Amino acid sequence: MSAAQHRARHPREPVELTIDRLSHEGRGVARVDGKTVFVSGALAGETVRAVYVKQHRRYDEARAESVIVPSADRVLPRCEHADLCGGCSLQHLAPAKQIAHKESVLLELLKHQGGVTPEEVLPPLTGPHWGYRRKARLGVKYVPKKGGVLVGFREKGTSLLTEIRRCEVLQPAVGQRIMALRELVNRLTVPDQIPQIEVSFGDDGGVLVFRHMRPLNVHDRGLLAEFGEQTGLAVYLQPAGPESIQPLAGSGRELAYRVDDLTLHFLPNDFTQVNGEINRGLIEMVLEHLAPGPGDEVLDLFCGLGNFTLPIGRRAGAVCGVEGEAGLVSRAQVNAAANGITNASFVVADLFTPEGLAAIPSRTYSKMLLDPPRTGAEQIVEHFDFANVERLVYVSCNPVTLARDAQALTSRQGYVLEAAGVCDMFPHTAHVESIAVFRKR
Repeated sequence: MSAAQHRARHPREPVELTIDRLSHEGRGVARVDGKTVFVSGALAGETVRAVYVKQHRRYDEARAESVIVPSADRVLPRCEHADLCGGCSLQHLAPAKQIAHKESVLLELLKHQGGVTPEEVLPPLTGPHWGYRRKARLGVKYVPKKGGVLVGFREKGTSLLTEIRRCEVLQPAVGQRIMALRELVNRLTVPDQIPQIEVSFGDDGGVLVFRHMRPLNVHDRGLLAEFGEQTGLAVYLQPAGPESIQPLAGSGRELAYRVDDLTLHFLPNDFTQVNGEINRGLIEMVLEHLAPGPGDEVLDLFCGLGNFTLPIGRRAGAVCGVEGEAGLVSRAQVNAAANGITNASFVVADLFTPEGLAAIPSRTYSKMLLDPPRTGAEQIVEHFDFANVERLVYVSCNPVTLARDAQALTSRQGYVLEAAGVCDMFPHTAHVESIAVFRKR
């Protein structure tokens, strides 16, 4: 069948679809003539009127335009842009059902891809559903046909920016000022030369980093400074790469957050967890299940700026944090010294390479924490010497790679999956944050 014939099979007009279940990424799943159709905005058990948006050889994609028979779990989205904006995908599903869905995704992947089932399913870690997001990269686009500058996230399934007026999941100091940001950039002399605004919040306030492709004149700088004074948001400029970020005037804002009676400082473009309350709860869970004590030497891999390392250091005999980004390691060392943590050491190493693995100091580690990016920790779980590591806690932002790594840890490294559970780090999205606890057989 030619590509043209394949496309012709599907009507241009809306079609009625019955939704069987939710996919891992939170889309409804229907079957049409034996072919899977993923339907955004639809829930399990619903009948919807949908339009096809993309066609593939093995599956198609559609968008629900209206709901004929709604699910009992459907709720009215708080955000008026929820159907279009790609920042959220599950606002139409009740929050308790969102977290239940994420738990089912985690357990299903662990069982079917990892071949493991936890002895205990941990209670979900939940927090605020709105205004929780402390980190974001807002796209900026000058669109004369829409009256000037747009600020926000991409539309679902496209590279276009959504025309939004506010964002309900961002910290309100920014989320409720989207229109003010649009007006601000519109008033600059180079509104078409600002591609993004990076948002970063600590416990005591936030920073906006304006990326600009051309130099800003005195008029532009004055407008930005005035906006910062009026809103209490510190304004930074980024004329080139991340290393070029500087405060607009003065010394800028010292960003920090407090966890476990510690204060951790960071820079606006540093990686930090987006949800402050969930991060504090996650640290408590890690400490509970890792249970570091004075007799333990702990290895914290992908340690960042010491988010878990320093709380572990307050309890363990010693802790070694390893991270691939030198700037984050520098921040971790400063944070350790500022908080009086003297038993923590840090190493810069690329943990995705054999050379990076070899750079981990050779010590007798009794416990380990893994907190890798979405790609997981394959190099480590396959090749690290776990002989003395009696307990291992794995914090994951991707259940697919967690399942893969859990399979290696249980089948080849001699571990039992003691417990696993989900953390609602990103409410209203399909993002699954989780924790898994392993012990040596």
